Amino acid sequence: MPSGVHRATLREVLDRFGTGSNSRRRMALRLNRIHRLAAGTGQVARFIVFGSFVTAKANPNDVDVFLVMEDTFDVSGLTGDARLLFDHQEAQSQFGASVFWVRRLAALGGEKQAIEFWQLKRDGTKRGIVEIQPETP
Repeated sequence: MPSGVHRATLREVLDRFGTGSNSRRRMALRLNRIHRLAAGTGQVARFIVFGSFVTAKANPNDVDVFLVMEDTFDVSGLTGDARLLFDHQEAQSQFGASVFWVRRLAALGGEKQAIEFWQLKRDGTKRGIVEIQPETP
């Protein structure tokens, strides 16, 4: 996928990247669960997927997610799996996902710059990332 922020619905992401191998199907199930839990808070402003899942790699290791949450988001009010999702170590352990999140006002350099940061690979080059958009009726 070319560098940049590519917008797609969850269904489009799952259809495009969640097939072809057992590993991809497992990662798609994880992403679907994570999206459901995050969306269930009613506080997701932006939902970004990056890393090996949104590449051509046959067997991605995990799902990498960056969430921009509304400023009113209060993790202390969450319970169960939703609460675990917003604890990086627990999310890795329980969901097999690297979940990073920030409130809108806390995004260093602004929301746009915070999202663009996740395009950078370790070698300094840019990769494509996906922003999941709401389904339109």
